[in-house]
Amino acid sequence: MNILRGRGFKFLMIGAALFAFLFSSTSFASDAKYKKAAKKWVSGEFQPSTLSKKEQLKEMDWFINAAKPYRGMKINVVSETIATHEYESKMMAKAFFEITGVKITHDLIQEGDVIEKLQTQMQSGKNIYDAYVNDSDLIGTHFRYGHVVPLTDFMKGEGKSVTLPTLDLNDFIGLSFTTGPDGKLYQLPDQQFANLYWFRYDWFQRPELRKKFKKIYGYELGVPVNWSAYEDIADFFTNKVKNLDGKRVYGHMDYGKKDPSLGWRFTDAWFSMAGAGDKGIPNGLPVDEWGIRVDGCHPVGSSVERGGATNGPAAVYSLRKYINWMKKYAPPEAAGMTFSEAGPVPAQGAIAQQIFWYTAFTADLAKKGLPVVNADGTPKWRMAPSPHGPYWEKGMKLGYQDTGSWTLMKSTPLKRRMAAWLYAQFTVCKTTSLKKTIVGLTPIRESDLKSDAMTKMAPKLGGLVEFYRSPARVSWTPTGTNVPDYPKLAQLWWQNVAEAVTGERTAQQALDRLAKQQDRILQRLQRANVQKNCGPKLNPKKDRSYWLNKPGSPKAKLANEKPQGMTVPYKQLLKAWKEGRVR
Repeated sequence: MNILRGRGFKFLMIGAALFAFLFSSTSFASDAKYKKAAKKWVSGEFQPSTLSKKEQLKEMDWFINAAKPYRGMKINVVSETIATHEYESKMMAKAFFEITGVKITHDLIQEGDVIEKLQTQMQSGKNIYDAYVNDSDLIGTHFRYGHVVPLTDFMKGEGKSVTLPTLDLNDFIGLSFTTGPDGKLYQLPDQQFANLYWFRYDWFQRPELRKKFKKIYGYELGVPVNWSAYEDIADFFTNKVKNLDGKRVYGHMDYGKKDPSLGWRFTDAWFSMAGAGDKGIPNGLPVDEWGIRVDGCHPVGSSVERGGATNGPAAVYSLRKYINWMKKYAPPEAAGMTFSEAGPVPAQGAIAQQIFWYTAFTADLAKKGLPVVNADGTPKWRMAPSPHGPYWEKGMKLGYQDTGSWTLMKSTPLKRRMAAWLYAQFTVCKTTSLKKTIVGLTPIRESDLKSDAMTKMAPKLGGLVEFYRSPARVSWTPTGTNVPDYPKLAQLWWQNVAEAVTGERTAQQALDRLAKQQDRILQRLQRANVQKNCGPKLNPKKDRSYWLNKPGSPKAKLANEKPQGMTVPYKQLLKAWKEGRVR
């Protein structure tokens, strides 16, 4: 019996050894397959890179090993539909699967639908997507409700084994936008684009137009520093020039259809460009560009009566200007357009300038054969800082920057969350990020911006590279942490603004209503006590004069809202950018 037991044990051990050998051989063969795939992608698609090929392969080796527990899984992620995410969905998801064995379905839907899916998952606790590329505009929502995984904690804790050692957070240019008041990182930037001033550089250089402009307005035709100059230039091209090269031209472009995208037109920092908020980067404190005041980190009011600025003189001024400019200086069809419909219009060659232009359209306006592109592929247009309104002060944010960021939900099962986090990092790691930046033109890394590849591309991008290389870029920021519930509050904007556009209400009436509705939502959140972390605590109402007579925002009405127009030559502006000056 002992002999039989001994032989049985021996056979058992031999069997176990044979199984281990076969398993290790299979694993080795499998690893070889993934390494071969990594080499293919690194040698081909993922060039150029700020890393050497050796460094890229080392980074890919880490992904191969870290992904072993998740091979065979099917992970679902979602983002809005822009060129950057189309590249991720079609190219990077495929590469990730071939290199790691983790299957990614990267859905592309409209931004509003992304927020709706995210909101549904927050409210239901049901896992709809394993990761979201969600605008950092929701940072105030995320850190207050507690439904989103704080990445700072995750990378040190549960997600440590799947956090890329070479992620290099300090290389990201938008981390301040995705960090909560508690100092924790809640979202990881995936793409960034700003809204800037766009203009026909070639038209601005024509001697006969420069001479005519100076004769009428008394100063040089150039990049407008303030809204007064922008208005003069808009009037000049629409009403004084009228036709160029046999084509009717306009001095302004915008959109005004009653549509959710009309809300973005305003929450994306239109009030801050006029100067409605307080000083502060990335957002005004205590009053931000939405007109919401905070005490510490607690929202205390949106209306002037509670210390906010949503219906203050500067906000009303900016809404009036938006409506008047569209009626007087834009093509007649602009008022009936949405964001996506209006975006391609400048490429058609009849628009002289646009004060509110997203750099996400850069690639679309740089295609050969367009009326706004020269035969050699260089643009006839340039981008520059948007001019500021009369209420703006030095030290305030000057415009908006969209930062679509990877966001993980606590309601996502841990294993799925970890696999999704691997894919998220794959889309932003140094091996892949430069190529993605070249394709989508939405840079996220300092190292990519400083690369030789971006230097070579710069002449065909009309100032994009110069803007993002400038320290002055910090004056363009997303919605900040003063906004406690972005989905609930954002939907109020387009409905109220639309009524001012159609003339159903005056600008003051529309914003009074908006401020009242925002206060009501803040009050509901306070009563429900659903945001125990920095939730709203409304100020009592006081007479408007109490707040308007205090320093800072809300600001009293200026006696002169149209000071002398000021412009600067574009070359002088580029020099200021390099020195880190906005102007």
